[in-house]
Amino acid sequence: MLVKTLKLYVLSMLLLPANMLLAQKQYDSYKGLVMAGYQGWFNSPQDGADRGWYHYRGKNGFQPGSTNIDFWPDVSAYQKTYDSPFMTKAGKPAKLYSAHDYSSVNLHFKWMKQYGIDGVFMQRFVGEIANPSGLNHFNKVLQSAIQSANEADRAVCIMYDLSGIKDGDEKILMDDVAALEKKLELKRRNKAHTYLFHKGKPLIAVWGVGFNDGRKYNLKTAERIVNYLKQNGYSVLLGVPTYWRELRQDTESDPFLHNLIKKSDIIMPWFVGRYNQAGFDQFKPLIQADMDWCKKNKVDYVPLCFPGFSWTNMTGSSRAFVPRDSGNFYWEQLQHNLSIGAEMLYIAMFDEVDEGTAIFKTLHQKDVPLNGEGSFVGIEDNLPNDHYLWLTGQAGKYLKTKTAAPVTQPKRN
Repeated sequence: MLVKTLKLYVLSMLLLPANMLLAQKQYDSYKGLVMAGYQGWFNSPQDGADRGWYHYRGKNGFQPGSTNIDFWPDVSAYQKTYDSPFMTKAGKPAKLYSAHDYSSVNLHFKWMKQYGIDGVFMQRFVGEIANPSGLNHFNKVLQSAIQSANEADRAVCIMYDLSGIKDGDEKILMDDVAALEKKLELKRRNKAHTYLFHKGKPLIAVWGVGFNDGRKYNLKTAERIVNYLKQNGYSVLLGVPTYWRELRQDTESDPFLHNLIKKSDIIMPWFVGRYNQAGFDQFKPLIQADMDWCKKNKVDYVPLCFPGFSWTNMTGSSRAFVPRDSGNFYWEQLQHNLSIGAEMLYIAMFDEVDEGTAIFKTLHQKDVPLNGEGSFVGIEDNLPNDHYLWLTGQAGKYLKTKTAAPVTQPKRN
């Protein structure tokens, strides 16, 4: 039976087009790649998902003065758009996209290919996929992403976000992994031809392990998840807090976290909003020490870089605002991590307009819609609105060629 199975597998590989085989080889490891996080959680009332203005709406619905987003997507290139309750400065309805539409996801993957971004981690929020509406939406987005990744030769990888779950909900994640394996055949790449592998196995990321912010799950919950994934043939990336190594501040003090990290294959500490441009220097020694610890303990390390941060509309507070400084803040992080030997990069995020970390195309400051007594943040008017996509691709070139990236961001032709 085993011989027959192996023969069928070899035959299936021989029948794959040459470009698919090349893409598979390219994505056999996270090393050498620049990957971004992909939320994919935006909806419109007319998109068929029956989720309303999901993740666009604020505390009082979706209307001027009440929204969850700080940046406004530039939808001029989208096939399907929807009139919003917001108005442009010219007095017309401001339009938005839905991630439930295949054409929107497909456009994003075309941008990834155009700008040299290797792929994305598809977020699956465990608390969301526990209900039929969330499961239907995120399955649709994932299917669109896999089809688009196959077409654009971009990598795709699943990332589970544990935020909001309680101890015992790990079974939701485990059942979802089993269902996706059955449907998508991740281990054989029969359908997801460019699914990201690492150390010879399909990679699955689990974000939210070790935070001390009052979560209703614990390290034992995370251990059961890691054990399940490892026992079932997956490599594991853990998303951990900033001070995971020192077990302080945003991190649980339990040293068992280190045991769990040593069981995993890659870790990615969360830095979003932890520093601004002036404060980044203080984090450089921490990142170096993190990398040294991982090297000593044979765990791969992926540093996180983000272009800026803003969640005023979501929270009503601007205290955590991190200005982008026309890309200089972003490039300083990219350049520094490359200069100290980063083998891979995680970008937060591709499409996160809620917290203002999106690198995809958003409107310039001069073009953002009116927002009652509130306001929106825009891409700097002095930059092309694809500048953060372009900068990300430039970092990828230096990573792949293992050449020194300039200290100041490169100039566009």
